[in-house]
Amino acid sequence: MSTEGSITKWISRLRSGEDEAAERLWQAYFARMVQHAEGMLDTAQNRSGDEEDAALSAFKSFCFGARDGRFPHLVDRGNLWPLLVAITSNKCVDIVRHDQRKKRGGGAIENLEFIDVIDREPTPEFVVQLKDELDRLLVRLDSTGDPALRSVALSKLDGMTSTEIAAKMGCVRRTVERKLQLIAEVWEAG
Repeated sequence: MSTEGSITKWISRLRSGEDEAAERLWQAYFARMVQHAEGMLDTAQNRSGDEEDAALSAFKSFCFGARDGRFPHLVDRGNLWPLLVAITSNKCVDIVRHDQRKKRGGGAIENLEFIDVIDREPTPEFVVQLKDELDRLLVRLDSTGDPALRSVALSKLDGMTSTEIAAKMGCVRRTVERKLQLIAEVWEAG
């Protein structure tokens, strides 16, 4: 049987509550879900959950949702991966929000609607302020004497994951994570 047919078969069996179907889908998708969560959580400092927590929670929600008939458009592999990405992304957002609430005194933050923030075009003044602040922060990194810090910071700002930065630099991911921690300490100090 083709892989496409296998996934479709396992989705159907999962809806019927078959545990083996959940196991097969887990084997096929969990590592990709963890990788997706890693990309989303890579920049979150001192978070309470990690990418595996997000992926585990997402997969559990997916299984219960499929068994409860909450995904009527889920019929095959083409529908499955976007659904898993969406659920995993939501779990990552939940982790970050939870951490931010703890850091800010239990949720006492300004009541801004997310859509209002992302719909606005930045003003020219804001763009200049942002550039000036970035320049100031990069000068602070240059003063450490470690030229790799600037490179790591700019790569992260360009949206690269720690794994991608490590490959670019020819080092291991943990080295990049240590440099990101140092960058955060330098920037928080001043």
